[in-house]
Amino acid sequence: MKIAYTMSRFPKITETFVLYEIVAMERAGAEVEIFPLIHEKQPVQQPEAKALVERAHYHPFLSWSIVKSNLRALFRAPSTYLGALAEVLGGTFGSLNFFTGAIGVFPKAVHFAHLMEERGVEHLHAHFANHPTVVALIVHRLTGIPFSFTAHGHDLHVERRMLGEKIAASAFAVTISEYNRRLMQEECGPEHAPKVHVLHCGADTDAFSPRPPARNKGPIRLITIGSFIEVKGHRYLVDAVRILKERGIDVRAELIGTGRAREALENRIAEAGVTEQFILHGAQPRPYVIERLRAADIAVQPSVPTERGSREGIPVSLMEAMATGLPTIASKISGIPELVVDGETGHLIPPRDATALADTIARLAADPAERDRLGAAGRERVLDLFDLQRNAERLLTEMRRVAGAATTPGPSSEPSADSNTEPNTEPNAESLDRPKELIS
Repeated sequence: MKIAYTMSRFPKITETFVLYEIVAMERAGAEVEIFPLIHEKQPVQQPEAKALVERAHYHPFLSWSIVKSNLRALFRAPSTYLGALAEVLGGTFGSLNFFTGAIGVFPKAVHFAHLMEERGVEHLHAHFANHPTVVALIVHRLTGIPFSFTAHGHDLHVERRMLGEKIAASAFAVTISEYNRRLMQEECGPEHAPKVHVLHCGADTDAFSPRPPARNKGPIRLITIGSFIEVKGHRYLVDAVRILKERGIDVRAELIGTGRAREALENRIAEAGVTEQFILHGAQPRPYVIERLRAADIAVQPSVPTERGSREGIPVSLMEAMATGLPTIASKISGIPELVVDGETGHLIPPRDATALADTIARLAADPAERDRLGAAGRERVLDLFDLQRNAERLLTEMRRVAGAATTPGPSSEPSADSNTEPNTEPNAESLDRPKELIS
């Protein structure tokens, strides 16, 4: 099956779950075309990204090719072209971010539609419910290619403009947590509920293999992986490490990531007097991340909700830590409790509670056997519900079903002369609604 992926930026080091989902889809037998909105050029790149970057469809926001595609679409079906333009501009009006984004992406989306038709794309999948899904909606309106999208965290929690229209037009929508599904259903109403399903992101459980048993000597080594942004809650780990130092507990905290808050974080570390306890590695490729996970004792993710409304989805970095057999400590927020079961596969703490974080680290530091127990149970949970390859195969199975439904009309699904009429492509319960597998 030939499918297309669209996303805001590719390859983005902080969104490696998109990269590795594409790799898993191709391993499952799909042929994937990649249509990023922006060519992300970063000093650190995952090893698997190089080959995909070389064949991705990178285009500026305006070029002669894009102009020709828009003129072609306008003259071929003026009502469809103008209708799609009116839909996205009208639907995003009132939000500066979404409205300007719609103006910016519309010409490129029309060009993408032309390229996807030329290449025989059978299904389009968008990562993130904001601008990439607007692109998918435009492509669908112009070509009839069925689409789906994955809603993650900030793209859903901060603003949900046009979410109902996107779900209605989609073949199906997936999101990465039950928490998000409830939010989407409350926002869009019961009529759209059957189309919204949970499909977790996943960890490569072969690459992230179990580490050696817990050690008894030396400082306790903490690891946190994630962008240096407010929602990750790094400042509370700094405060917790200060508390542990005052109690005479020897810890070392390794942070892997980069972001706009790095300087503020470094200042906070210095002010807290814990510079010797922290190592900031910066952004790193996956082999280095695996090495540091295998050397760590406890994975920590002290996430917080922000005033702007941003929240975590379920951090893939936590899945990867648990796949490595690390015990985890994370905030009880958003979809995280669906991964970290308190007392069984890790420990949950209230967000913004540095004392609770320090207390939990101290308990695990004193009990290597408990760390091993939690780590083993955590890996089993990832194997059961958060395995990258298995979940990618489930997504591909549903795409194939949708493509078959779109190309094989039944007695009540004859295609209409109206190019905007939606095919009968609602997901069926057999392919998605499996509570054991959390595709529901």
